[in-house]
Amino acid sequence: MNHNTTVFVGLDVHKDFIAVAYVPDDREAEIIYLGPIGTKQCDIDKLTRRLQPKASRLIFAYEAGPSGYGLYRYLLSKGYTCLVVAPSLIPKRPGDRVKTNRRDAVQLARLLRSGDLSSVYVPDLEHKAIRDLSRAREDTLKDLKAAKLRLKSFLLRHGIYYTGNASWTPAHLRWLSEVVCPTPTQQIVFQEYVHTVSEHEGRLTHLETELRDRVSSWKLLPLVSALQALRGVQFTVAVTTVAELGDLSRFDKPRQLSAFLGLIPSEHSTGEKRHQGSITKTGNTHARRAIIEGAWAYRYPAKVSRQIQERQQNLPKHIQDIA
Repeated sequence: MNHNTTVFVGLDVHKDFIAVAYVPDDREAEIIYLGPIGTKQCDIDKLTRRLQPKASRLIFAYEAGPSGYGLYRYLLSKGYTCLVVAPSLIPKRPGDRVKTNRRDAVQLARLLRSGDLSSVYVPDLEHKAIRDLSRAREDTLKDLKAAKLRLKSFLLRHGIYYTGNASWTPAHLRWLSEVVCPTPTQQIVFQEYVHTVSEHEGRLTHLETELRDRVSSWKLLPLVSALQALRGVQFTVAVTTVAELGDLSRFDKPRQLSAFLGLIPSEHSTGEKRHQGSITKTGNTHARRAIIEGAWAYRYPAKVSRQIQERQQNLPKHIQDIA
């Protein structure tokens, strides 16, 4: 083994294989492409045994993607350093239109050696589980809205109108139970649309109950409770924000958090001219949506309502003062 040396390993991860390239920390050294390997843990172990004699330290990097963080956690459990990098922040040369597995792995190894890669925050397993549950609730809510829209569009096409003040109230549901379509076939379609809405409502209720139960024993529950002291930030907004952002202490300044969420203005300035446009909308879309949704409450005059008082009553005084 070469003492006090480092080998940088670029991994282009796919579902069925991983393209591997590595390079020593010597700036004059050439990047070596090893080719594809399997994705099982035994394949990773075989790769590390092959690379260990070349250096005292191995540093791995791969792009964040649909494969998740399993490879990252496994390499860390074996004592190696691994970076999960943001694909959108990987430097690319203008005019480079060729993309292959080999070139991606080689590029990752080269940029890892030069220190030009930006890693993403990787949550622990418990945090990832809460995030998955929160996103499942959000997906179900989208499905429910789509199902309601299809049902109302179906009735509109057939000239069946509800004349009440608000939809999906008990009065509206009673009216739906009495709707009769022009033909038996259309009645079947209508009943299926109604059944789909009811099914999604049941799923949403179940997921919200499970989310509250799981968060009650989560280590970040104090942060979730503290955020609910703010106006417009109820349970789902607070949980979504914390689950998506994770450890907020990694942001040194509020502006860094805003930039991560894509809430800062875009800019195109040259010379003495400065032009700022709409927000960049980069980063985590789930957290950005939840925060913007909560911010709508600040359109109205400041007021501590009864619901906010109930959310604040068991919180420390300094948190209430900030809120």
